[in-house]
Amino acid sequence: MFRRVVVGISGGVDSAVSAYLLKKRGFEVCGAFMKNWDLIDESGYCSGEQDFEDAQRLCRTLNIPLEEINFVKDYWVEVFGNFLKDYEAGITPNPDILCNRHIKFNRFFHHARERLGADAIATGHYARTNFGPFLERYNENEKVRLLMAPDPIKDQTFFLSQISAEALRRTMFPIGALTKPQVKQLAIEVGLEAYARKKESMGICFVGKRSFQQFIGEYIETKPGPFVDVDSGREVGQHAGLHHWTVGQKCKIGGCPQPYYVLRKHRESNVIEVASGHDHPLLYTDMVYTERPVWINAPPGLSSEGRVVRCEFRFQHTKPLVGCSVIETHGRQLFVKLDRPLRAITPGQYAVFYRNEECFGSARILQPGPSTVYRAAGVSLKSEASG
Repeated sequence: MFRRVVVGISGGVDSAVSAYLLKKRGFEVCGAFMKNWDLIDESGYCSGEQDFEDAQRLCRTLNIPLEEINFVKDYWVEVFGNFLKDYEAGITPNPDILCNRHIKFNRFFHHARERLGADAIATGHYARTNFGPFLERYNENEKVRLLMAPDPIKDQTFFLSQISAEALRRTMFPIGALTKPQVKQLAIEVGLEAYARKKESMGICFVGKRSFQQFIGEYIETKPGPFVDVDSGREVGQHAGLHHWTVGQKCKIGGCPQPYYVLRKHRESNVIEVASGHDHPLLYTDMVYTERPVWINAPPGLSSEGRVVRCEFRFQHTKPLVGCSVIETHGRQLFVKLDRPLRAITPGQYAVFYRNEECFGSARILQPGPSTVYRAAGVSLKSEASG
């Protein structure tokens, strides 16, 4: 049923080993290099060119064709444009989740299926499905389930939490059941040592080697405003713009006995409220309000009738899962009550939901709920949530 597979080739070791494993399994493999960004650094060097050369060399080695697909316009409109809008509004977005949802598992998926004649796509993500790494357990009558990778450090289900079930049903994750050291070792054993030794790309692809502050300053106008101590109400310093700061981040404010950390950002007044001390109680909450979720599979039992469903939550992919109770509102948004308070829950980031090893999907965070100390002091949920 699955004969022709188009695999995303990035020039790195994960996609290299994925392509090798597909070829070894006897699939008709075609490589695809996605050009999502025209990135030229200060010296005039484009890092994407080296990645494309590495991808070409890999495909020559494996004797498979390679097509370069230009998604620069789509990426600008569907990922980067929204990224800038959020930062201008004082919200901290997650472009990796948006890229997977809109580009890799939408634009690329449909391009591969409709123009390249693919029966399935494959990527080098560390993730699994119930259909197996090569769709060997595919069942057209069964729902597809996104499952965590056994490597907890490299597991990428968090970043795949908004992709469609339609795309996931026909996606292979050849290295999903392997750890990163196993992937590198396999690359060395099969003659792909150059990819095993290649430095892994980290961070946001379009930032390049610049600091993020330098990068974002090129696109969003600087608008200075005050840092205000949440406890005393007094101004303690000046910031260069809301877009330079995110909730929980340490502020560089001189002459203070202990460091300040960002608590809240107010777009209308351009004020950043700060709290003194990394573990200030106001930085912690056990409640989260989200937008309407995108489910691969909705948690069983969830409905707009107010039924409480138990699952697990994270909003940062490296942090441990935390038990939670989820309620869907009549507007299909979510209210999440965590089993324990978490620090610096950030508007614009994603609440990703799990149970056992399955990732159900995710919802963008609208705002954290009131801190536990506010509730203990009798501050109403309505007044705190509106602030």
